[in-house]
Amino acid sequence: MAIAIPAIYRSTVGKKAVMAVTGGILVLYLIAHMIGNLKIFLGAEDFNHYAHWLRTIGEPAVPRRTVLTLIEVVLGVSVVLHMWSAVSLARRASAARPVKYQSKKKSHAQGYATHTMRYGGVIIALYVVWHLLDLTFFVVNPKGSDATPYERMVADFDPSRWFVTVWYVVALLLVGLHLNHGIWSAFQTLGLRGPRSERALRSLAGTVAALVTAGFISVPVSITFGWVS
Repeated sequence: MAIAIPAIYRSTVGKKAVMAVTGGILVLYLIAHMIGNLKIFLGAEDFNHYAHWLRTIGEPAVPRRTVLTLIEVVLGVSVVLHMWSAVSLARRASAARPVKYQSKKKSHAQGYATHTMRYGGVIIALYVVWHLLDLTFFVVNPKGSDATPYERMVADFDPSRWFVTVWYVVALLLVGLHLNHGIWSAFQTLGLRGPRSERALRSLAGTVAALVTAGFISVPVSITFGWVS
């Protein structure tokens, strides 16, 4: 088994499967994270209680933050495998076609999707780093580690820091585009695409991406415009 797994992963099908599975894990995390963020509209007490609960899941059976740390490890491994598979597949495709075909050009849609996934992925990676420094490690957050989660969130997207809100919104829009294309690609990789299911699956991918994006964006925008304070 120790030999079979690397052999499978070295194949194109294996890499695509890894991308699909890790992508699914990340999508589920994004949905859960978005739902948690929306608790800010219920007020400071509910949001702070949610943030506290995340760090105490499993207590007293396991030490504080154990479950959250395990979740973070799974997410970290998923991100690494997802990006590594994407880079490996891109290099393999490039090596297999060293000279571009003259007679067949990529459609505008194909070119757009490729550039969105490639360069959007880089921006999303930078956004994740900033997000961790901001609301996980509090390095770039105005309130720092002494404030409550609600206070840090509100301070982060204060109207005077509109540029931070713009940065988050742009990054989240790219997340939405990445999700839409990624979910649809996962359906194809897992063999779910068919003549009868294609339209429904495309609609499902677009709907999930739109809802997740709107849910995340609603928080910083609402704070910046004073709807949450």
